[in-house]
Amino acid sequence: MPPVRDRAFDLAEMALSVLEEPNVPQTVERVLDFALAAVDCAHAAVVFVHSKQRLETVAATDPAIADLVATQMDLQEGPVLSVLDDGHSVIVDDTHTEARWPKWASTAAGMGFRSAMAVRLFTSDRTMGTLNLYDSHADHFSTADLQVAHLLARHAAIALSRVQTEDNLWRAVDSRKLIGQAQGILMERYALDADHAFEVLRRYSQNSNMKLRNVAEMVVETRRLPDAST
Repeated sequence: MPPVRDRAFDLAEMALSVLEEPNVPQTVERVLDFALAAVDCAHAAVVFVHSKQRLETVAATDPAIADLVATQMDLQEGPVLSVLDDGHSVIVDDTHTEARWPKWASTAAGMGFRSAMAVRLFTSDRTMGTLNLYDSHADHFSTADLQVAHLLARHAAIALSRVQTEDNLWRAVDSRKLIGQAQGILMERYALDADHAFEVLRRYSQNSNMKLRNVAEMVVETRRLPDAST
């Protein structure tokens, strides 16, 4: 293990780099790269939780990890669910002897994962998911590794929250522009004012069970609104 000062410097560099990524996919990929380097383990994954009912493996260095995460919902046991339930980080020393989640542990061992670690990805206002680390050797992770994972997870959560907010903002801006373009097309085609054109879009959205943005996109692409009643 490198000296504490060198390791702290490396982690600071990692944190700055993660914060500079422009979107969610690139951010999570950078987080995984840094996690593997900082903790020196075989595999890593970022898992998002949606409404406490669905786990999504956003990125993983081994495709089998997504299956392993999914089994936790089926079995209703495992380190990810435990972290999301009580917020406490988890270290699994050996899946061959793990007694807290025996069914999950047996599945993990069968996939070749002997040890694991899971820490919470969270900001001040929400829990986003977990950062998960795996290795093929038992007793791989130490308390020092856990501290490093905590630090990386905190920076990762901040970075992910930022890019998600920016992505949502740009999607909202794009939607407003698209709806405005669709309004303009309907105004010209049917001699409507802006309010009436928007009402046509809204009514079609409700009647066809389509999102307003999708209706607007269809109008912009086809220059018409099928079966729209003005």
